[in-house]
Amino acid sequence: MPYFTWKEQGLTEDCASLDAMASRFEEAAQLMRRMANEGFRVERIKGLQRITHDDGALFKAYGFISEESAERQLDLVLEDSGGANS
Repeated sequence: MPYFTWKEQGLTEDCASLDAMASRFEEAAQLMRRMANEGFRVERIKGLQRITHDDGALFKAYGFISEESAERQLDLVLEDSGGANS
């Protein structure tokens, strides 16, 4: 019997059927379209795809956790709150 091995792991690893996999992809596509409409974008940096947004509050509202360095995140908090440099 011919076959191929499905290697994607994160999105569909718990799916038991092709219909379940298709539904999962459709849900993900809807989310990505909504994110694109709200200004999220993909930036390719050193071969990695990073999803970014200029509005940190909206980024956080989606439940995302920034992977920026802690120092950079602190700089952003200080800028937003009118820190010592104001």
